Amino acid sequence: MIPRQIVDEIVYRNDIEQVIGSYVTLKRAGSNYNGLCPFHSERTPSFTVFPSTHSFYCFGCGAGGDAISFMMRIENLEYVDAVRVLAQRIGVDIPEEDEQNGGASSVTRKRVLQMNLEAAKFFRDQLMNETYGKEALHYLTVERGLSMATVRRFGLGYSPNNAWLLTNHLRSLGFTDDEMVTGFLCGRSQKTGRLYDYFRNRVIFPIIDTAGNVVAFGGRVMDDSKPKYLNTSDTPAFKKSRHLFALNYAKNNAAEQMLLCEGYMDVIALHAAGFENAVATLGTAITPEQARIFAKYTKKVVITYDSDSAGQTASDKAMRLLGEVGVDVRVLKLEGAKDPDEFIKKFGADAFRDMLRDSKSGFAYRVDKVLMGHDISVPEEKIKASSAICAIIAASSSAVEREVHIAYAAERLGLTPQVLAGDVSRIRSKMRREQKKKLSNDAQMQLKGLNDHVNRDAAKHIKASAAEEAVLGLMLVFEQLRHVAAEGLDGLSAEDFSTEFGRRVFQTLCELEKSDGGYSKALLAQFFTVDELGRLEQIEQTRRSYSKNDIEVLRVNIANLKEEKGRDTRDVMSILELKRQKANQMKQKKNEK
Repeated sequence: MIPRQIVDEIVYRNDIEQVIGSYVTLKRAGSNYNGLCPFHSERTPSFTVFPSTHSFYCFGCGAGGDAISFMMRIENLEYVDAVRVLAQRIGVDIPEEDEQNGGASSVTRKRVLQMNLEAAKFFRDQLMNETYGKEALHYLTVERGLSMATVRRFGLGYSPNNAWLLTNHLRSLGFTDDEMVTGFLCGRSQKTGRLYDYFRNRVIFPIIDTAGNVVAFGGRVMDDSKPKYLNTSDTPAFKKSRHLFALNYAKNNAAEQMLLCEGYMDVIALHAAGFENAVATLGTAITPEQARIFAKYTKKVVITYDSDSAGQTASDKAMRLLGEVGVDVRVLKLEGAKDPDEFIKKFGADAFRDMLRDSKSGFAYRVDKVLMGHDISVPEEKIKASSAICAIIAASSSAVEREVHIAYAAERLGLTPQVLAGDVSRIRSKMRREQKKKLSNDAQMQLKGLNDHVNRDAAKHIKASAAEEAVLGLMLVFEQLRHVAAEGLDGLSAEDFSTEFGRRVFQTLCELEKSDGGYSKALLAQFFTVDELGRLEQIEQTRRSYSKNDIEVLRVNIANLKEEKGRDTRDVMSILELKRQKANQMKQKKNEK
């Protein structure tokens, strides 16, 4: 455990608006700051930072907490690693002996990053080794046409076709088997239990984050083995859905637009040709987290996926997710080549630049796709095409966008804008009805506590959970009320709580309050998940909105808590009594027979 006084110092010296501001564009709103939430897709800001309480809360998705819990959530870190990242921001040293306590579960982000750096050096050396890397280097420089400068710039490497070369090398540097397996550089044989190199006979593409850390690797096979590409799975240093290949370079050239590619080689070829704003997702379709990364760095994204059916499907998803975060999306349709790498080799960088200027808007691309599937010279097909296009237009929340799109679609279909506008209006009316019904159902579920994934017992104890949140809110916000509650005001104890979550929070607050250092909000992230921390922040913010918060309010809610707990006990006793009576009746009938 990191000493409490160090944690408090780290949180105090890290201004939360600056920590979060490095990930989210914040705008002042009175004494607070607002911005688009980095944890869910939205166009209207619902994410608020409260400098006075060193906390944040999203009123849309429920994410919340302090600077530590923000780093845990945004970087997919454990508590200790999140504290260390914040410590590095302000130049605070944390004693190394507190870092680990043995076992696979203690493998830290720092150790994985150290190991990845050594692995990247190893792969690079193997590529330059005439014994092992000759074929791989020929593939990169001759077959793919990369210069040695480009190879070095991206840190490309090679993993020999040897099952233990990297494993033995990392062991010689002091890395443990648990660290190698957790870092996804080695696997473990189910039969023998022996470790083996995860990447074998593959060209290696290091994945580097915006801070310059090697967080993961991608590997392209050198023979006909499957799969063609192999990627690092999630580790303490890496979450695939939150990274983009080459973002460490592209972020400096992304203000106007970024290019979204399908693979590593497309990105590298574009950078080599002077298009240093190109990035790629990591072996999967774009995720909501990656869409929010784009929104942080640029205003416009040009999708340059392959022209095959898989590429078109991926383009549709990318357009939807990028549109949800307010990014202008355009689609590049290449003629005479299947991908940007091949196009540049055939026609050159200037021709590709011309193609970029002629890229189509996301809407125009989708209209083209619909029209390719229908012969609009046939009345029935024209009706189907117009219905599909009207559904696309209706999904837009902007009235200006809908009007512009209607005019464009009307011209393409040979219909009047008024006709399409009527159909779009009917579709939107239907969408509003469905949305209203969904919101009504969600509200009822919320009222009954049936969709509460943090406190699952709340649905069974609605009144009790409300009283619990009132007591916990008073304890979270007010030091004196926390003290008297922890001392057992009016006989209050953990047994009075009906939900497991409420009981656990109460016990934790009491233990911290009675500890030598006393309560500190900065310590909560050690005991709760990021979702649970969000709920605690919600409870705290709700309590702060009340005008009256004193010991009498606490006493009233303790009484409510005990009354509800007593009712639960009475209900259980009634059920047991009914069962006992039924058993006696059955026994009496049996005796009579």
